[in-house]
Amino acid sequence: LDAPVGTWLLAWPCFWSIAIAAPHGQLPDFYMLGLFGTGALLLRGAGCTINDYWDRDFDKQVERTRSRPIASGQISPNQALTFLVAQLLAGLGILVQLNTYSQILGASSLAFVGTYPLMKRITYMPQAYLGLTINWGAMLGYSAINGACDWPVVLPLYVGCISWTMVY
Repeated sequence: LDAPVGTWLLAWPCFWSIAIAAPHGQLPDFYMLGLFGTGALLLRGAGCTINDYWDRDFDKQVERTRSRPIASGQISPNQALTFLVAQLLAGLGILVQLNTYSQILGASSLAFVGTYPLMKRITYMPQAYLGLTINWGAMLGYSAINGACDWPVVLPLYVGCISWTMVY
C-alpha cells in the first residue's frame, strides 16, 4: 500500500477495457470498476509476495532489497506463502463473481504472475514479460462485461499496454 503505482499499473488496463466494453453512450459499470480496482490491489500484492519469495536469496545481497520482509528475516518463507494463499483466495472471491469465460481467462494469468520473477534469470528483457503479465486486465475487463473477448478490440489495447510497460 505504501507504493500504489503498481496497483495503478494493473488497474488502468482493466478500467480502459471496461470503459471500451460499455454500451455506446453509457458510463462504465461502476461495480466492475470497483471489483477490478480491488482485484488490482490484491494481485499487485500477490505479485510482490511471489517476487520476494522467489528472490529472497538475491534480495539479501542487494542494498536496495535487503530490508524486504523475507530477505531480512522479518517473516519466514512459509509465512510468505501462507500470506500469498490468503491474497489469492481473496482474489478468487472477486474472480468467481465474473462470467465463466472471464474466470478461465483470469485464472490463466496466474501462470504469468507466478513465473515473472524467474524471467529476470533467463532474459535481458523481463519488462516484456512483465507487460504480458500486468496488462492481462486489458482482455479481462472487456470479457467481464461482454462475456468474451472481441479480439479486434482488445488485442490492440493489450499490445498497446504492453508497449506502454516496455517504455516506462
